[in-house]
Parts: sequence; C-alpha cells; structure tokens
Amino acid sequence: MTASKYTYIPNPAAHVMGPRGYRLETSGVERAAHRTRTLIDQLSKFEVDVFALLGMRNLSAFLGEVFAAAMILEHDELYKNPHQDGYPDLLLIDEAGAKEWKRLANKLREKGPFSPFVTGGFEVKATCGAVPTPAQCQKRGREKPDMGDQRVDLLTGYDWKAHHQETNHLFGLFWDFIDGCPTIAAVFYRGDLTKQDWGEIVQPREGGGRTTSVSIMTRDGVRKMYHGWVTFIAHDSYATFFDARNGDSKLAQALKRSRQR
Repeated sequence: MTASKYTYIPNPAAHVMGPRGYRLETSGVERAAHRTRTLIDQLSKFEVDVFALLGMRNLSAFLGEVFAAAMILEHDELYKNPHQDGYPDLLLIDEAGAKEWKRLANKLREKGPFSPFVTGGFEVKATCGAVPTPAQCQKRGREKPDMGDQRVDLLTGYDWKAHHQETNHLFGLFWDFIDGCPTIAAVFYRGDLTKQDWGEIVQPREGGGRTTSVSIMTRDGVRKMYHGWVTFIAHDSYATFFDARNGDSKLAQALKRSRQR
C-alpha cells in the first residue's frame, strides 16, 4: 500500500463532542490526519533518520504532538496547552475557554493552571499497537518488524496509556509505518470516558524503567473507543484488525459501502 494511494473512510455518524457540547466537524479531524502525514513526510527527507533517533516510544508521542499541531492549524478555536505536562493537550477556546485563557495571561509558564485547564479541551494519545516477541515471530516464519516496517499483519493488540484515570475527550490515534513513514491509520474519539475505562494506576518503581505513573485503557475502554471511530485508512488489513479485536464488523462494513459508491 503506497501513501500516494491511501484515502480515509470517514464515519458519517461520528460525533466529536467536546466540553459544553462544543462540536468539531469530523472533516477537520480527517484533514488534520492528512496534514500530519504531510508534515511527517518533510521530516523523512532530513539527512539523518529522525525516526530512528526518536525510537518507537518517543516517535509515538511525537506523532501525537504533530497531530495536535495539525488540529490547531485546522481549528481556530483550539490552542496548544502551554505546559508540556499540562492537561488536556488541546485547549478549547470557546467563550468560557477564552475567558479563562485571558484570566491566566500572566501565568502561561506555570503548570498548575493548565493541569488541568479548568474549562477543558481535547486530549491526544497515540499507539502503534503490540507485536509478538522476536521468538514468537520466528515461529511464524517472520522477523519482528523493525523501524519503518508496516506492522498491521503482525499486531496482537492495542491500547492507549494515560497518567490518570480522568482522561476524557480523547482522540485515540493508531499509527503504522506506510512507505517507511509513520502514518495515522485510524482516529477514534470518545467524550464520555470514565474511570472504569482506565486500569489501576501503576506507580514507578525505584530503579524501574518507568519515570511516571501510568494507567492503561481497559479492553472495555478500547471497545468503547472503537465504537467512536472517526476515520480510518481504506485498507482491508486495518478494518479486519480493528473489527477482530473488538468483536464487530463496523469498519469492514464501512469499507464495503465506500467501494459500492
């Protein structure tokens, strides 16, 4: 599948509803996904391999940041949270948000007022899913996918991670390498996530690998996000994967309808 040929299948029933019933058009979300790939393509032309320098974990976070930046370019009412550890990532500057933003004009460098930003906005999380271990891949007669390798036919699952169980109004991105470049393969959204959709918070262990606390979305939460799909790449492999993981056929049906038009 070449990047020049891929298109997205939008969900005509999707509702991207934010705080105070503020609605974002799904067409703007899809444009942001395309714009993300355009921006990433520019990085791929650098003299050094930026993706390898970042590594998979940082690359996933970076892709989420690029998507957030693209969303801001597409929506005048969205601002970037001025604190890197703030919540949410995208501040909704409607009437209430604009009033709060103005009130905090002299505190833009402080974390407290922006974690959380009391009038809210939209959070962005990205994942590229999980693949088998090298030994498991070998049993399948395959090599574990490396940086730049498309992964969809080897995926064993996916989820999203957050620092707390209050994470909501979430854009859940799923990405994969297409033509060697990180590409958003699907965008999901829910504005009604609850604590029950997130697992228990895992605190960092002394001397352990994690430096921050983390909560992993539950299977029920992932399924909930699936039912809030916004758009996905028009390719059978992605539709099959997401449908199979969630015990449904919504994406395959959408793909079939798009081909009948």
